[in-house]
Amino acid sequence: MIFVNFKTYQEGTGVDAVKLATLMGNIAAQTSHKVIPVVQASDIKEVVEMCKLEVWTQKVDPVSYGAYTGGILAEAVVEDGATGTFLNHSEAKISDFEILEKAHKRALAVGLKTLIFAQNLNELERILLLKPTYIAYEPLEFIGSKTTSVSQAQPEIIIKAAEITNKAGTPLIVGAGIHSADDIRISLRAGAVGVAVATDIVRAENPGRELLDLISGFE
Repeated sequence: MIFVNFKTYQEGTGVDAVKLATLMGNIAAQTSHKVIPVVQASDIKEVVEMCKLEVWTQKVDPVSYGAYTGGILAEAVVEDGATGTFLNHSEAKISDFEILEKAHKRALAVGLKTLIFAQNLNELERILLLKPTYIAYEPLEFIGSKTTSVSQAQPEIIIKAAEITNKAGTPLIVGAGIHSADDIRISLRAGAVGVAVATDIVRAENPGRELLDLISGFE
């Protein structure tokens, strides 16, 4: 599986988010491969209406109904059609573990799947205690890189991460600089079940071609 994080890139916002998700949906249907657009909360409803993919939100907050101005409510993203959420991404880091746990519980309470990010093996082990649907290993130094991926630079760390997650029974997703079919192959051989990407797809001159290249790494 491939999680595509639209972030707040212009190419992944509003009308452009719908266009990109629709393109991804067509490719996913042609290749019978699971591709998950992870969009801004404000774009969930429109994206869900226009494509048949499973759509995730980039985060939810550890809040319930009440006076939480600006909070992203788990119930609201579910009502718009989201089926899962990222948590603890490096760009939306939750430094307090108790707050992360609360956000995770809020997501589970409304039926959202979760993918929680870890930047190192120690954090990975601690997050596994929460029993997320998926866990992502994404070293900070490779995030957004167009030249070096974690799979190329630290394949041995992915193997260690996979050993840890396999014991816990939680599927491993690999992120940080993923930009080629070889990155996919290395990650899968190391024990991951999928990858998380952003820039390589969302900001590509030809997103469809880039997505097809990544999908070829699963063959």
